[in-house]
Amino acid sequence: MIRICFVCLGNICRSPMAEFIFKNMIKMENLENKISVESRGTSDEELGNPVHPGTIRELKLHHIPYQNRTAINLKKDDYQKFDYFIGMESYNCQIMRQLFLGNSELKIHRLLDFSPLKKDIADPWYTSNFSLTYQEIEMGCKYFLEYLIKKENL
Repeated sequence: MIRICFVCLGNICRSPMAEFIFKNMIKMENLENKISVESRGTSDEELGNPVHPGTIRELKLHHIPYQNRTAINLKKDDYQKFDYFIGMESYNCQIMRQLFLGNSELKIHRLLDFSPLKKDIADPWYTSNFSLTYQEIEMGCKYFLEYLIKKENL
């Protein structure tokens, strides 16, 4: 089982959006028994808060199934639980490197680095552009899934 953790700052906007988009993609590819997906945040600012209404709106608009959940913090011992940590921006990746130390580079990636864009996904908490966030996350997830299928021989 390949274990994926999507990571953003607060775990209420981008990383849960990526979690639910990716879960839907692996379901469509019949890979649910080969890939597990969760999400976390690097900050405790939103700890325990529900998914942002803007994220839920976009998921509903695109018919992506989601669950009611609350923000969860990334912890040092998560390093052993996951095979891939997928950050939404460079800052998330920097925080993960500091938290995990050592060989963390092998597991930490920025989502859009799997795509031709190779850039950060702006935080819709600040931009209010959940539509653009959705488009970029969906694209990044498609490229990441292609990468996994090839690399992991799925």
